[in-house]
Parts: sequence; structure tokens; C-alpha cells
Amino acid sequence: MRVYVPLSLPRLAEAYKAGELGPAPLTAYAVTPALREWYLSDDIEELEYAALNRAALASLRLLAGESDAARRRVVVAVDVADRAAVADPDRGLDPAALGEVTVREVVPLGKAAAVHVDADDAETDVAAAAAALGAADHGDDDAQFVVDGAEDHELLWFATQEIPNLVGLGD
Repeated sequence: MRVYVPLSLPRLAEAYKAGELGPAPLTAYAVTPALREWYLSDDIEELEYAALNRAALASLRLLAGESDAARRRVVVAVDVADRAAVADPDRGLDPAALGEVTVREVVPLGKAAAVHVDADDAETDVAAAAAALGAADHGDDDAQFVVDGAEDHELLWFATQEIPNLVGLGD
């Protein structure tokens, strides 16, 4: 099963140094039955893109709590055994938890398929979105508009070999 793990650049650096995504349990996003029902599509690529976007929003939430992290959303796409990722049936229909799964074990970074990161030019919008999240969560339409502005930026695809350069540890 492909899961999308939300991170920040400092958390990606930690994972790179440790050689793994952890500690378990990890919150990730995947194509779950609830996500399929919500998205109303049978196209697996569209569904995986929706799961990736859910993880990008979760990354934004991480950034809201990490004031010194670069304002770039980070999502690691990882393949795990189906039994390793479990959706909580009690949260399955909660709109805030669509696609959310719990990965019950540490995942070797070698299992990562790719890393998705905002481009440098997204930082201003991502910073504004992270700052507006609290107000958006409380129903402020203007704040929600700002949060949605971060979603206008597509995450870029990077091979896992590029992680050292992304986190400033490259040669």
C-alpha cells in the first residue's frame, strides 16, 4: 500500500539521519474506503493525488507548530505492507480525517518511493497558510481562502537520492 507521510524539512532531515521514518505509530494518508467515497472516483491516480493533498495539509499543520522550519510542505511517499497501515473506523467519516491511516511500525527510508516538497516560490503562501490555519479551523472564510492559497502550489517530485540536498546535507 502506498502511504503519504507528512513531514517538515527538519523532520525529513531527522529521518534521513536515522535512516527511517519513525517513531511508530506514524500518521499518514492513503486511499481508504472513506476517501474513495468522498472523492467519488475509481481512478487510482486521482485517488492517490487526493491522499497526497491530504498529507500536504497535514504537513502544513506541522509547520504551524514549527516556527523555525522552512515554510515548505513535505510529504514522503512510502510503500508499506497493507497490514502495516490501518484506518481508524471511528474517524473514517470525519472530514478532517479522510484518508488518514496509522502506520504501526517504523518505516525504513529505503522504502520511500519519492519525496514531494514545495518549491522555494511557495514559501510566502505556505507561511501565510500556516499562520491562518487556526482561524480557518474556527470557520473564518478569509483565513480559509489563505489556507487554500497554499494548495495552489503543486508539490514537486524528488527522488529519494535527492533528500540530502533538500535538507542541506548534500555535498
